[in-house]
Amino acid sequence: MNILILGSGGREHGLAWAVMQNPKCDRLIVAPGNAGIADIADCADLDIMSGAAVVGFAEENAIDFVIVGPEAPLAAGVGDDLRTAGFLVFGPSGAAAQLEASKSFTKEICDASGAPTAAYARFTEADPARDYVCAQGAPIVIKADGLAAGKGVIVAMTLDEALAAIDDMFDGAFGGAGAEVVIEEFLDGEEASFFVLCDGETALPMGTAQDHKRVGEGDTGPNTGGMGAYSPAPVMSDAVTQKALDEIIKPSLAEMARRGTPFQGILFAGLMIKDGQPKLIEYNVRFGDPECQVLMMRLGAQVLDLLHAAAEARLHEAHVNWADDHALTVVMAAQGYPGSYEKGSVIKGLENIPEDSFNMVFHAGTSRKDGQIVATGGRVLNVTARGTTLAEAAERAYAMVDRIDWPQGFCRQDIGWRAL
Repeated sequence: MNILILGSGGREHGLAWAVMQNPKCDRLIVAPGNAGIADIADCADLDIMSGAAVVGFAEENAIDFVIVGPEAPLAAGVGDDLRTAGFLVFGPSGAAAQLEASKSFTKEICDASGAPTAAYARFTEADPARDYVCAQGAPIVIKADGLAAGKGVIVAMTLDEALAAIDDMFDGAFGGAGAEVVIEEFLDGEEASFFVLCDGETALPMGTAQDHKRVGEGDTGPNTGGMGAYSPAPVMSDAVTQKALDEIIKPSLAEMARRGTPFQGILFAGLMIKDGQPKLIEYNVRFGDPECQVLMMRLGAQVLDLLHAAAEARLHEAHVNWADDHALTVVMAAQGYPGSYEKGSVIKGLENIPEDSFNMVFHAGTSRKDGQIVATGGRVLNVTARGTTLAEAAERAYAMVDRIDWPQGFCRQDIGWRAL
């Protein structure tokens, strides 16, 4: 097969790395890709938000299968344009991608299907939102309704924080994403990520992970796109996983099908678990980043077969083969992230790091300039390792971190601390 992956981050490097291992992959193109991806696949300079551009490129390159990495092109309907043109696509329709593109839409699905989630209210004006928060008190969660690149959620521990978040959102801090605001009750417990492959009818669990959202050690400081992750998530016991599937995932999928917008792709449920009871925090309609990297590390070549089966509505005959192992990824970010940071610093030492099924550095925000790897984003590298235990995976990952020469970068030193 000739395969096209859309995206440029660590998630797409992870997907490309796994797909390339499968002998069914004849040629792999990633658009636009990054410096790490360019070492294993062809990269193409392509506007992935333009359905017409992607369709034209797929036709010119005789593409057999398209895997859409990020949420923005899915919400924009790029997958729909490709399907209309006759291409096989992994990823939901624009209508089904509303599960991530609109927090209030997800809440409607939960209400209709009875899926347990946080109590909420939604607002289109600041004053009623402020009144609601004052009546509810803190802690409380303020969410921009639309896509905000993973940054539109404020967990406000005080009333002042909550009111400031409301003002920021309605003043345009997150652009159009904050034109409508969803305010939720604060859920306590342990957070986990649950990934389920869907083909419109069948739901096949693909794995669990735990992400570290906050920038500082001990889960302190501001929220980020994710500073590290590990898989599996110990809190996702067999009983909790089955409960999440039966009470949250399957009812949501049934409601989506009932509405005429069946979901095909990967459904990423962010869950809060307390006393063995999972509640839905949010849905995403793509692999998490950096959770994808640890899942790819553990699954390897079978990933292509699983995604292909989902796209062809054959999940009823698919099976996920899990090894009894663990994977952990450490995000190396540019100093200053998630605030302002400089781009263009040179990263050295990557050529001395082994790349195999136990050790990989996935690139998230890099490019090659004058023969050197330079940082082009906030989250720049995903240093990822596998081991028979989580402790072994962590030891391997941090040993790789120590070999990277990048004074302008930093990472958390405690990824996996809850489980370890």
